[in-house]
Amino acid sequence: MKAKFKRGAAAYRNVQTTAAAQYADSIQLTQMLFSALLESLAEAEGHINRNDFEKKASSLSRANKILLGLQGSLDFNKGKDLSMNLSDIYEYSIRRLLHASLKNDVTVVQEIKGIISDIDSAWQGLPTALAKQSIAAAS
Repeated sequence: MKAKFKRGAAAYRNVQTTAAAQYADSIQLTQMLFSALLESLAEAEGHINRNDFEKKASSLSRANKILLGLQGSLDFNKGKDLSMNLSDIYEYSIRRLLHASLKNDVTVVQEIKGIISDIDSAWQGLPTALAKQSIAAAS
């Protein structure tokens, strides 16, 4: 029964994410990726604390896939310095998460979660900042 519930919940999350992605703009898509990344990191942290290494590996694998996706979506033609800095952060995060996986080091997962949270905060505030900029330009 528990396995059926988990499969059902996972299927619901996939449908919900797919449906939301169809209507999301690029900022919203990036915000969704960061939310999923932070969720994966939190799950990995919990799995390490519970010594559930199979689930830890799955959560960290998902986090790495998201990081690679974020890295691959960077546009170095627009904002070269920012793109390079983000690429370096994503690369660092991937390396550190490999270490966390090999050593079951929860402090590394927490470190990366903190770094990613800072970037996520900037993305979450971006729509408001852009709206303010549009209002100021129209005045």
